[in-house]
Amino acid sequence: MQKVCRWGILGAATIAQKNWAAIRNSSTGTLVAVASRDSSRAQAYIQRLQQECPFPEIPLACTYEELLAHTEIDAVYIPLPTALRAQWVIRAAQAGKHVLCEKPCALNAGQLQEMVHVCQQHGVQFMDGVMFMHSQRLHALREVLDEGSQIGQIKRIAGQFSFRAPDQFLTNDIRMSSRLEPHGCLGDLGWYLIRFAIWVMESKLPVQVSCRILSQQSRSDSPHVVPTEATFDLLFDGGVSAGFYCSFLTENQQFAHVSGTHGNLLLDDFVLPYYGSKVDFRVTNDHFHVEGTRFNMENHVHRISVHEYSNNAPNAQETNLFRNFSEIVLSGKVDPYWPEISLKTQVVLDACLESARQHAELVTISQ
Repeated sequence: MQKVCRWGILGAATIAQKNWAAIRNSSTGTLVAVASRDSSRAQAYIQRLQQECPFPEIPLACTYEELLAHTEIDAVYIPLPTALRAQWVIRAAQAGKHVLCEKPCALNAGQLQEMVHVCQQHGVQFMDGVMFMHSQRLHALREVLDEGSQIGQIKRIAGQFSFRAPDQFLTNDIRMSSRLEPHGCLGDLGWYLIRFAIWVMESKLPVQVSCRILSQQSRSDSPHVVPTEATFDLLFDGGVSAGFYCSFLTENQQFAHVSGTHGNLLLDDFVLPYYGSKVDFRVTNDHFHVEGTRFNMENHVHRISVHEYSNNAPNAQETNLFRNFSEIVLSGKVDPYWPEISLKTQVVLDACLESARQHAELVTISQ
């Protein structure tokens, strides 16, 4: 029988519904248990999802403590609120469980460093849940960036990730509580934009960051307001800049754009691929020339596509995430790349928040 990674889900969150199916379709993993503070809630969660996407053996409903004590669980997926993640990541690592953690991973880089250190001490893998990092589209994108002639030297990165939150979200969702999710839209959405920039720049950190919070509010029980709309700029060595916008107030947009000395590329759906059987991006090499009185701007675009389904299909990015993580667990060797890039993302997020508190003053990041 093929050996598989045995998963537990620590928290019956909405995002875990997608990942229930991703584990099921990964072929390298199976789900052993789902935990909630109230095991009856976990039981209802399991019954509902088992009807839509069944595992051969029905997962166990249990408490957090019972899940971490379970001897037949190798890895734990933790979609708990940001303010609760550190303690449970640390306890999972101390129990010898590999950890896949939702983002933002921690309240700050110091806390995340402690989490990663404990994982290293206990020889377990740490990875965050940024799904687009596991899309096959990124390999095609890297080939274009590295090839040189189509994009040339990178000069500018830009992007937006936003959705128009309904009134119920703005008054009730945990992302509107500074006690649970103090980073607001910067943590929930900005994390992806920061990660994309770091990935494009081959894991280099920006040297300076500037951030402005454009609007903020909270639900009634929140001690403080949280960012609901923000812009931020990252400055890298070599004259490369990045400018981003994230928001709970403008309707669905999730584009990423890279401009260079020879051309540019655009992803319209870099976080959540549009529904279908392929993911793609556009490379543009426009040409301007003058012929007497005629000033001609020629549009030269070609689309690069990768066969990859959305919605938890066997080759979808979220399924690839769980497949890749499971393969690391089964290999017996942890991959240091994943905690390192999580830490770098958290460092930049911290700098953005520090800049916002200083009225968009530039904040220098030590290298």
